[in-house]
Amino acid sequence: MKNKIVFLSGFILMSLNMFSQSISSSPYSLYGLGSLYDSDFGSIPATGSSGMALPSDNFINNLNPASLGYLPLNHFMFDIGGKAIATTYQSSSKTEKRNNFQFSHIAFAFPVTKNSAFSAALRPYSSAAFKISNLKLPIENSQEFYYLTAAGSGGLNNFDFSYGYRFGNKLSLGLTGTALFGSTTDERSYVVSNSLTTIHKETSYKGVRATLGTQYKIDSTFTIASTFKAPSRVKATKVQSVESITGGVESVFEYNKASDTDDYYLPLEIGIGISKRFKNNLNMTLDYEKSLWNDTNQSELFGNFVNQDRFALGFIFKAKKDTRSYWDKIQYSAGANFDTGYLEVDGKRINNAAISVGLSLPIENTFSALNISYSYGQKGKVSDNLIKENYHKISLNLSLDGIWFVKRKFE
Repeated sequence: MKNKIVFLSGFILMSLNMFSQSISSSPYSLYGLGSLYDSDFGSIPATGSSGMALPSDNFINNLNPASLGYLPLNHFMFDIGGKAIATTYQSSSKTEKRNNFQFSHIAFAFPVTKNSAFSAALRPYSSAAFKISNLKLPIENSQEFYYLTAAGSGGLNNFDFSYGYRFGNKLSLGLTGTALFGSTTDERSYVVSNSLTTIHKETSYKGVRATLGTQYKIDSTFTIASTFKAPSRVKATKVQSVESITGGVESVFEYNKASDTDDYYLPLEIGIGISKRFKNNLNMTLDYEKSLWNDTNQSELFGNFVNQDRFALGFIFKAKKDTRSYWDKIQYSAGANFDTGYLEVDGKRINNAAISVGLSLPIENTFSALNISYSYGQKGKVSDNLIKENYHKISLNLSLDGIWFVKRKFE
């Protein structure tokens, strides 16, 4: 059973990586650094992306570095994931379907002492893959219109280093240092009357960020947690070419000109979460996170950044640990989340809501498991000249556990 599960999941994940160039096609990735990722580890995608208060006792919890304080001694954990997404884009006049395959993450963690552990993870932070053709937009303070055609690609990556330490049996603290890096390509054409202006821009980004996490056990069944993501500046440089054609006459204003451009600012993000276990086999997780985008004082040509609220609720059910039946060892999860979004277009929020279910299939007598989840969600809306996204997402995470420095009892 173990070899079959590992082989199948590994094959699927390698297939997803082959298609990683088409990682996102959301029209809302036009804004900022692109659409933000939900690269969650283990079974978290099935619990509505909730679990800030869960310990890393049998999987790597990427939501809170403090969870590493509960990583078992002598255990080495490895997690890799991918997802397949089928999306229907709907406007007031058109409907379009697209399929995307995304690499989610690769991570490992190991204990440093019996009360502390270290982890490292590489995952996408954002994706700016979009294509817009002949979008009619009004000229400010005028009765005239112009037409926009735009295409973009690229995005940013996260490289996380985390450390968690547990004080006694109740309190755990954690710290994550994140390196952000990547680039985007943006090509736009503006048509006004008989004039065509084309701008080709390649922008490179790099920055760092810190996250502090806490977990505190009220008792053996109830845990509270918090996270604080520090505000950060992501430095940007660009190489740009600008051309214009008016009345058949071509003019080149810039050609591959390198220069600094507006830096991108990440907000202060504050999160709180709880985990409550009932009757030893049902666990509830509830998270809330506030992102203070207003304080970054940045905006886009077609939209504004606004404060964001995210709510997530999850349930995990698993039979008692001492069962011998394989089917009784399977973990069942379900969840839901709602996100007000951080973008406001023409005074309208681009929010997101989703529900999810999933299974965690154990691999022999270890913490190793194949986590499979399905999510359905909606983003945006059709009214007010916006675009609505209906998406179906299947996430596949392979969590492997190895035991270090333990002598064999039998040869």
